[in-house]
Amino acid sequence: MFAASRDAPPAIVRALSCDQPSVAVPVLEYSPLLIDADLVDIVATGNVEIQCAIARRFELPTSVCAAIAEVGALDACATLLDNPDAELAQMSLDRIVERFGHVASIREQLLETHELPATTRLALAGKLSASLAEFTTAHQWLDPHQAERIAQEGWERAVVNIAATSSRNDLKGLVKHLRECGQLNAGLILRTLLSGDTGLFEASLVELTGMSEARVASIVHERGTGSLTALLARAGFAETMFSAFTAALAARDEAGFVASFDGARLRRRMVERVLTSCEQDETATESLLILLRRFEIGSAREEARVFCDELVAADTLHRTEAHLIAA
Repeated sequence: MFAASRDAPPAIVRALSCDQPSVAVPVLEYSPLLIDADLVDIVATGNVEIQCAIARRFELPTSVCAAIAEVGALDACATLLDNPDAELAQMSLDRIVERFGHVASIREQLLETHELPATTRLALAGKLSASLAEFTTAHQWLDPHQAERIAQEGWERAVVNIAATSSRNDLKGLVKHLRECGQLNAGLILRTLLSGDTGLFEASLVELTGMSEARVASIVHERGTGSLTALLARAGFAETMFSAFTAALAARDEAGFVASFDGARLRRRMVERVLTSCEQDETATESLLILLRRFEIGSAREEARVFCDELVAADTLHRTEAHLIAA
């Protein structure tokens, strides 16, 4: 085929690549004579059909992938994600998330075909939360304030879940990203503890204090109140939050809470224990109590949802067994 030939005249190939789509597409998709600079320029000026043809190329280099991620149409980016020979850099994946992360098909492609770092998965979660909030508001199912609050809760759950399933190095990157974005706050970190996991808590203290992982872990797990409060103060947390963190760590260390992490689900008994402790603490502020009561409501709702899911699963199993016996 002329389009894929290495012996074709380069000048003619370049001319055909700029012709109408019916002529240019096979040349752009198969010709080995087009250099990266030519392809980048054509991506910037071509239509969707042209961009998709380039996105399907064999051994597509990083520079061309970056051009498609930056200015390519939705279909071109989807084609690029489907190309196993595309040399996609992380910055290109992040750019696609930034531009088209609100599109469900793009999210599915990214999650199914690429190993994404925690920061990119979090960006996808943020796009999904924003899309759901916009959808419910547009249909007048919720007012904007309620939709925003629910979307924020969903994003926080995603942070907790992503943090708990990330490697140590990936978790460091996530915490650094959250800090740079101004999202590494006490409420988010407390939610992680109340979900039964200390990974994000410890990584956050390392990031905020500059202390070693070993030293932070030692202080967190030794149950020494004085050392812990000094660590929290060095991390920049408000003194009014100390009692909540201390009570959360104590509750986690009790029998029945150790190694009890279950996704991003708040542990109801832990929340109730911390809320009771803070209600008896004169230094606890009203804003902290409001946050904990919100967690209490959320944990009760999540527990009820899990219970209903278990009932449905049990009923399905019972029906299946009855059907098999009858057969």
